[in-house]
Amino acid sequence: MTPNEPDDPGSHDPAARDLGSHDPGAYDLGSHDPGAYDAVVLAGGGARRLGGADKPGLRVGGRALLDRVLAACADARTTVVVADPRPTVRPVTWAREDPPGAGPVAALDAGLRRTGADRVVVLSADLPFLDRDTVRGLLSALRSGGTDGALLTDADGREQPLVAAYSAAALRRGLASLDGAHGGLTGLPLRRLTAALDLTRVPDPVASFDCDTWDDLAAARARIREHGHVLDEWISAVKDELGLDLDVDTGVLLDLARDAAHGVARPAAPLTTFLVGYAAGRAGDDPEAVAHAARKAAALAQRWAAEDSAGQPDVAPDATPDTRPDAG
Repeated sequence: MTPNEPDDPGSHDPAARDLGSHDPGAYDLGSHDPGAYDAVVLAGGGARRLGGADKPGLRVGGRALLDRVLAACADARTTVVVADPRPTVRPVTWAREDPPGAGPVAALDAGLRRTGADRVVVLSADLPFLDRDTVRGLLSALRSGGTDGALLTDADGREQPLVAAYSAAALRRGLASLDGAHGGLTGLPLRRLTAALDLTRVPDPVASFDCDTWDDLAAARARIREHGHVLDEWISAVKDELGLDLDVDTGVLLDLARDAAHGVARPAAPLTTFLVGYAAGRAGDDPEAVAHAARKAAALAQRWAAEDSAGQPDVAPDATPDTRPDAG
């Protein structure tokens, strides 16, 4: 990855628990789109239980925790990260609470000021298992529930207000009320804000898992290496590293690789899948292009294997010696 330029806040790099820069005004015309949302990611905490380590930069599955969260909210029209600028794999707008370290309510207020959509997803930067489906589910729960927000609850039923989708208007009203009542937002706990909101609760012990301790980090790293998770995690990591935003049916590609390896030769598997990707890129670089190219290559591999298993001689049944395909 190529680091952000530190003086350019809008730059980016293009390229042990039980775990079951944008102008907000530019969005005025589209802010009522039912599918539109902005994201605010709080990434400036002190990480006291990690000894003051740079928590957003800690890696799980080869990716920084912050980058994993940014991938989950990649559909956002504007993503604001409240922290000092750092390298990221996706474009973000940077913001900072005043003064720095003033707490989550002040940080949320600073981030919210840089958004313009009617709905805002609010996330912490230490969620290794958050994905797009979870974010979309929160937005759907917010839309269908008619409440001020929808948040996840963890394995113990605790609310997680930093894994949530909110009505931006409700957040702004709540922040203004707190500011008026306390003469500022510095040091206020987040529950002071959420207690006054009507919230929908969505249980999810995995996506709500956050890395507060070194044991949490070790548990997260172990989980993604389990057999049932490692392939999806690896594919996601590679796509992020290469700057690809493409959902493909990995089962189709694995079947193709198997057919090529068994029906042709083992080295044919990686070479064939590379050629399929190259062909799909030339054809339009979309999931259907990948599937179409994979189907064609798989059919070829099956025809190849069928010829070999039939044991047919390298000559047509009615051919004479001088009409063989390789005859001089």
